[in-house]
Amino acid sequence: QVQLVESGGGLVQPGGSLRLSCSASGFTLDYGALGWFRQAPGKEREGVACISSSIGTTTYAHSVKGRFTISRDIAKNTVSLQMNNLKPEDTAVYYCATDPDQECNGGTWIEQIRYDYWGQGTQVTVSS
Repeated sequence: QVQLVESGGGLVQPGGSLRLSCSASGFTLDYGALGWFRQAPGKEREGVACISSSIGTTTYAHSVKGRFTISRDIAKNTVSLQMNNLKPEDTAVYYCATDPDQECNGGTWIEQIRYDYWGQGTQVTVSS
């Protein structure tokens, strides 16, 4: 059974940090696009970051570039998102997803229809 499970969400003050993890089971994360997406209340889900699993190249949404870092551990079959200098506008449910058939591939990484598998999401709330 293919499954992605996120963890690490919570409540943090502005300027704080959180690290999200996504553990995969039922398949290996050794090729393809590993993405993080988020959905804030009343807004559409949007792309946050993507890492090409086989070569490790990364790409980020403009709003998080320089603050968030995506990484993967193929041996542990996990993908992580380190979030620093968090802002209230980062408050959202964060989802990991994978497209096992192709890497991030430039601008196409934000096309959510590409991703075959999704986690259930983890809530991140940034508030004082």
